[in-house]
Amino acid sequence: MTGSSYDPFKYHFERLEDVAEKISEVLQCPITIEDVNHRLLAYSTHDDRTDQARISTIIGRRVPEKVINSLWKDGTIPKLLKTDEPIRVKTIDEVGLGNRIAISIWKNDEVLGFIWALEIEKHLQESDLLLLKKAAQAVKNKMLNLQVRKNKKIERNQEFFWKLLTGHISTEDEITDGLYELNLQLPPPFSVVIFKFPQELNDEAEKKLTYLLQTTQQVNILLFTIDFDELIILLSGKSDTALTDIKQFTTSTLSQLHERYSYKDVKASIGGIFTDSTFIEKSYKEALAVLALKKRFPSETIDLNSFSELGFYQYLDILYEQRKQTGYIHYPLYKLKEYDKQHGTDLVRTLEVFLDYDSNVHEASKALNIHINTLNYRLKRISEIAELNLKNMNQKITIYLNLKLDRMSL
Repeated sequence: MTGSSYDPFKYHFERLEDVAEKISEVLQCPITIEDVNHRLLAYSTHDDRTDQARISTIIGRRVPEKVINSLWKDGTIPKLLKTDEPIRVKTIDEVGLGNRIAISIWKNDEVLGFIWALEIEKHLQESDLLLLKKAAQAVKNKMLNLQVRKNKKIERNQEFFWKLLTGHISTEDEITDGLYELNLQLPPPFSVVIFKFPQELNDEAEKKLTYLLQTTQQVNILLFTIDFDELIILLSGKSDTALTDIKQFTTSTLSQLHERYSYKDVKASIGGIFTDSTFIEKSYKEALAVLALKKRFPSETIDLNSFSELGFYQYLDILYEQRKQTGYIHYPLYKLKEYDKQHGTDLVRTLEVFLDYDSNVHEASKALNIHINTLNYRLKRISEIAELNLKNMNQKITIYLNLKLDRMSL
């Protein structure tokens, strides 16, 4: 019986694995079932009719990130997120992906997951695709229970995470017990990372961000939550070079946010990297500090996302408060500012740009859009007016700090 009324999947199945086996039996091809974040939920019995992508998915219990990226680039995943019709996927040799048919599993307007049918020995016909649509309905019914349990777990995780970030849970025993109850482990070293968006994040954005975090394999994502326009993540690296791992993850995520979802002007910040779980709140505060400094000093910190790489910018707040309390005035900078006021010059900015470019007259003159001889003349006048030796490292560092501290009051 192959008519439109024929439904071999209408019977009750105890497990999702049983549904996968039934689909494979009916369509005569290997089947995998994934959630919306490409984590493997079930697959039909492994045999010789397979490809490397399926083998890697089964071994790792998730689709390899390089396969996901390829399916985004060739347009497969964007299509699956828009239609409930089967999609034919062509071979992508670079990632070991053979011909297959994919179909999304929908509940109302939300995608719950996907079914993948490999066309190794059999090319699925139109009648097979109709059966695949009916199979998607059977899988949906099994996935709904999984979805309810998943949502409850997310709520518990987020509540616990906020307690960590705000210091309401702060002792090592409390944190260890909380992680154990949620069946989580915190592999050191870890850090808190924030992605700040130019607008508030709605439910649709949250789904996209969850997808990115659940599919990344560059770092270990432990917990995450959304606060208005910020995505806050607790994560750890996967190698001995944790900072490099995390920086590569932030760079890759920013790129994917732009390429896949057209999110622009997103800023990333990385808090301190620690091994002691009681420092989670500290890492979070440091990530917030990075964002505050990037807002105040956008050009100087454009390539600085990590608290550990901020250098003296880490201490500007402390120095600024100290200067306010003591009423300290840096004499060379004071003289330059007064000269600019009286003569309509721009020597303070000239000096700051020169120091921003590490005293490189060629780069600084380009940034100021002036001739190198003009810059050299200005630097000579700056030295005379401010009684400043620009070849003395101590004097250069001191006035550079004061130039930045002066900006703190603006």
